[in-house]
Amino acid sequence: MSAYDKIARVYDPWSRSVVEDVPFYVEEAVRAGGPVLELGVGTGRIAVPIAAAGVSVVGVDLSAGMLEVARESAALAAVSVDLRQGDMRDPPVDETFPLVICPFRSLLHMETDDDRRLALRAVSARLATGHGRFVFDVFTPSPEDIAHTHGRFLEREPGIWERADWDERTRTLILRLRSMDAESEMSLAWLTVAEWRTLLAEEGFVVESLYGWFDRSPWRGGEDSVWICRRAE
Repeated sequence: MSAYDKIARVYDPWSRSVVEDVPFYVEEAVRAGGPVLELGVGTGRIAVPIAAAGVSVVGVDLSAGMLEVARESAALAAVSVDLRQGDMRDPPVDETFPLVICPFRSLLHMETDDDRRLALRAVSARLATGHGRFVFDVFTPSPEDIAHTHGRFLEREPGIWERADWDERTRTLILRLRSMDAESEMSLAWLTVAEWRTLLAEEGFVVESLYGWFDRSPWRGGEDSVWICRRAE
């Protein structure tokens, strides 16, 4: 059972203010022309707008509860999204794609280098030869963010509380979410941008662009990093 199953109905209200990444990924999908593979599709907050833009999407997620919400969201938007339950390290996908995306920092759920490498190899195996692109975003927390949020429940949205417990030695985060109706916790792990560069290169990716935000401003050392990669041929 995924930690997200418990909060599937709270997830969209929890993340309702996070909208800046949606047009970025839709633009990438339209540029690629489809079909698009999204790993960590969740409730479809990215996949449904991509489908609404006329691009076909295959979405993979480990959480049955999140996929149920995604199906409902797609139906409400009157679009079709091919949703499949599975692990991003071994997604139930035989097709290849001109674009694979992993939005909303989902790669941080890969907590070891072995897991990260398996996920990257799964991406590589499903990228179309020659022109396939892999787009994802992650973060590296600042000391200020850690100090401000560590060990405290903060009300992120009305009635939805979030607590971050940071371990800077192991570079892991335990994130707890609590509302009147649901409660869960999940674990994430972060790398530096330099470590992501090394890992991507070792797994056969070339970084085409590295942004600091979804407005495509260059990365200048901030917490967020947005990556556009291709497979080295």
